[in-house]
Amino acid sequence: MDVTTKLKELGYTTIEESWYTRVEEWQKWYRGNVKGFHDYRVWNGQKKVNCQRYSLGMAKKVCEDWANLLMNEKVVITLEGEKEQEFVDGVFTANNFYAAMNELQERGAAAGTYAIIPRITKAAVNDRGELVNGGEIALDYVTAENIFPLAWTGRKISECAFACIHTVDGVKYLYLQLHTLENGEYTITNRIYNATNGSGKEVSFADVKGLESVPDKPILTHSDKPQFVVGRYNIVNNIEDNNPMGIAVYVNALDQIKGCDIVYDSYVNEFILGKKRVMVQPSVTKNVDGESVFDPNDVTFYVLPEDIQDGQIIQPIDMSLRVDEHQAGIQAQLDLLSAKCGFGEQHYKFNEGNVATATQIVSENSTLFRTVKKHEIILEDVLIELCRILLRLGNAYVTSGLNEDVEISVDFDDSIIEDRATDEARVYQMLAAGLMKRDEARSILMNEDVETARAALPTMRDLTAGEGQGEVE
Repeated sequence: MDVTTKLKELGYTTIEESWYTRVEEWQKWYRGNVKGFHDYRVWNGQKKVNCQRYSLGMAKKVCEDWANLLMNEKVVITLEGEKEQEFVDGVFTANNFYAAMNELQERGAAAGTYAIIPRITKAAVNDRGELVNGGEIALDYVTAENIFPLAWTGRKISECAFACIHTVDGVKYLYLQLHTLENGEYTITNRIYNATNGSGKEVSFADVKGLESVPDKPILTHSDKPQFVVGRYNIVNNIEDNNPMGIAVYVNALDQIKGCDIVYDSYVNEFILGKKRVMVQPSVTKNVDGESVFDPNDVTFYVLPEDIQDGQIIQPIDMSLRVDEHQAGIQAQLDLLSAKCGFGEQHYKFNEGNVATATQIVSENSTLFRTVKKHEIILEDVLIELCRILLRLGNAYVTSGLNEDVEISVDFDDSIIEDRATDEARVYQMLAAGLMKRDEARSILMNEDVETARAALPTMRDLTAGEGQGEVE
């Protein structure tokens, strides 16, 4: 069922359908099986033979690495207010946020765009189209194939539709949720259609198992701020200019991904074709009693169609393998891919048939450091905006007294790109040499501001108590 056509029927325009064809193609590379490339045919002189190309799966590996660099368990989101911090942490824990966000970063790297849509659960809609009796916040995560911008300026999407397929008892339903601005305030409209066999007939949520509580009426948010946040990687969309969607992190490195698979396929086939064989003339395959000398199931032996005069009765064939040449070729392709995807050269190492990420201390002037910091710019905005949406929803439907303008900061895991052990040793040396104050040292080591560090430092009373001198008055 075509979502763009359904949106046009509702009076909305979105980006061209051809864009989603591109997204589907990128995701095929992410899955590592692209028709016409990984399955292909070769002429062997008599007929075309079907072949399956071996793959290193580097598109998925690239996405995994970017997700792990940007969104891992060491990322810390800090809200200055204690109540605000506790509330947001509660929502994140209930939704397994950090694990889900890491997965979303990986899938978003392949699709180019991702979105997080907070929603109120266990709620009803009154006659005025307002949510009542809400109490919990759930987070929905989607990627580009389910994101349909309705209005945007530059790369900023202000109105959007989100789609998903809901299957119940073998029946497929298309669930559409539209976030639109009406009279300066956002309205959320839910619609659901029977998508089985392209029916397209609209049905009621009350008739769809599992979605009975979704309101059919439009929901008035009474807010001029969106209840969704769209993210992407900080890469210029060089495919379509007037398009707010992002592109897959490997879009401009598809030739290098192909190169990796072509050389790796040749590498594997080198071992298959170079397997040791023993050519045997028919006359020696049976003993004097007519019984087989060789195991008929042993593929090492190959019986010639007829005896060859002046030929060896048993002739081993042991082809030499071009292992070093193939490994060098794979490494060259990996270096090109690494550079094209923003990691810098030599990020990947091909060793003993496996691709590993090179372990290294990354300096601040390296390509990887600069690219990580570049992607963090957009990710930080996404995380901060998400927290503000949660605070707004919290005040409106869950609790009260949350400061929606609280200071929010994101501390990314810089230990991946910095040698923290060396930095900490330098701090201790400067402290011992009297070149740094204790509160300054603590602020660096504990990632605190100086005032917080100063307040947390132990006093002389704390240091001398318990040393056999009794309490210090």
